Amino acid sequence: MDNILVVLVFLAILFGGVYWYAGYSTRSGALKDENQNFIPDAWEEKFSWFFSGKGFIMLLLGIAIGYTLAKVFG
Repeated sequence: MDNILVVLVFLAILFGGVYWYAGYSTRSGALKDENQNFIPDAWEEKFSWFFSGKGFIMLLLGIAIGYTLAKVFG
C-alpha cells in the first residue's frame, strides 16, 4: 500500500505540474493561446481530453490518495 501511495502522490504532483506549466507558458507568452483558456493551442489539439477532464482527474487522484492514506494509517 505504501508503494501505491507514493505513485498516487507522484501522479498528483506530475499532473499538477503539467497544468501549472500550461498556464505559466501561456501567461508568459512562450506558447500561443488564442482563445485565452490558459491551455496552449498546440497542446489543446493533441490532449484536449486531459485538459477538459482536469477537475475529474484531480478529484479521482484526491479520493484515491485519501483512501490509501486511510488504509495505511487507519
